[in-house]
Amino acid sequence: MIKKILIANRGEIALRIIRTCKEMGIKTVAVYSEVDKNSLHVRFADEAVCIGPPPASESYLNIPRILAAAEITNVDAIHPGYGFLSENDEFADICTDSEFIFIGPTAQNIRDMGNKSQAKVKMLEAGIPVIPGSVGVLRDFEEAKQLASEFGYPLIFKASAGGGGKGMRVVTEPEQLEKAYTISKTEAMAAFGNDDTYLEKLIEKPRHIELQILGDKYGKVIHIGERDCTVQRRHQKLIEETPSPFLNEELRALMGETAIKVAKAINYVCAGTVEFIVDSNKNFYFMEMNTRIQVEHPITEVVTNMDLVKEQINIADGGKISSKKIKFVGHSIECRINAEDTENNFRPSPGLITAFHAPGGTGIRVDTHCYAGYTIPNNYDSMIGKLIVRADTREDAIKRMSRALDEFIVEGIKTTIPLFQKIFTEERFIKNDYDTNYIDDRKAYIVQL
Repeated sequence: MIKKILIANRGEIALRIIRTCKEMGIKTVAVYSEVDKNSLHVRFADEAVCIGPPPASESYLNIPRILAAAEITNVDAIHPGYGFLSENDEFADICTDSEFIFIGPTAQNIRDMGNKSQAKVKMLEAGIPVIPGSVGVLRDFEEAKQLASEFGYPLIFKASAGGGGKGMRVVTEPEQLEKAYTISKTEAMAAFGNDDTYLEKLIEKPRHIELQILGDKYGKVIHIGERDCTVQRRHQKLIEETPSPFLNEELRALMGETAIKVAKAINYVCAGTVEFIVDSNKNFYFMEMNTRIQVEHPITEVVTNMDLVKEQINIADGGKISSKKIKFVGHSIECRINAEDTENNFRPSPGLITAFHAPGGTGIRVDTHCYAGYTIPNNYDSMIGKLIVRADTREDAIKRMSRALDEFIVEGIKTTIPLFQKIFTEERFIKNDYDTNYIDDRKAYIVQL
């Protein structure tokens, strides 16, 4: 039985995991870099260990230092959160070899889905619909040229070893192909240490829909509804909601069945998400699988009254997925509050928070590690919190989010709050008339509203 967990992460997700552990009676160990010594996850953990200087490569990505902290604090398990080492198969293997329970999928699960081009091959073999494109990584530019003539434009190059928009390059005409191929490989190498790329037909005006799944060690897999992650900028999600206002019940059921089929094809264990692209005609295609807890998991929690971190811990500890029927109640939306200046090309805005007031009231949840007097470092991701609302309908959830955004005060730095205030009064968003290009296409208009 797990009695003590080290959280190999920082910020709001570390604090989120600590809260569940406390409710389960499990002791926690926080690790932190020198610049994070005043973060709330350090304050609220039972123990805390400094693992190095600010650069992530010397702290949160430093496997030997994290394992040393786990050993000296005598923990039973390690939870990686999201980002950093959460989808690192080597880390999962080392944790297991060092006799720590890794609270996540198996290392083989991570390997199966970590390489995007190989994952696509596995899905083809399992009969899952995938986006038309190269099967496996591109051998060279000549193969890319041949496939481009076969599939037609527009096309998109993607990095095989990662995501988050790194290595992605859209090509709309033949003259752009070679330059895009070169840039994609260069970016992939810089971001992931691997320049393998693959080519896909670009699905125009798509919706991005993901399915939350859970798998246990006894072969049972369930899905816990979908999340619509269509509002994003440069492939980074900004707003998520559930249920998706784009899906009908028939498509929702089919995508749920497909997500379970994806997970079973690799004997998946723990929490994960199966990501799909859905075109304007409601054809859906497998895109990737994230083998970790997602940033946007709270919106699933508030419409189901489930604790997904608790489910992760129970599964890792050998527990079975409950056979209790899941009930979905209401509509939930999440906004990612980032320390960014939206009027200056979303430039990061680290610094001292001089005033901080989180909204409250019925149906409001705020996940954050920030407070007045906290200094946001410039070493990590710009997300400083998540504002989650739940209401009976999408219309009411939008109104509640608008009210909550008006109450959310963060001074001393720039944030994405003003942008969200405009989006939640913008006609296209309210009418559900948008796609993944919503922010990038209408950025100037939205900011100037």
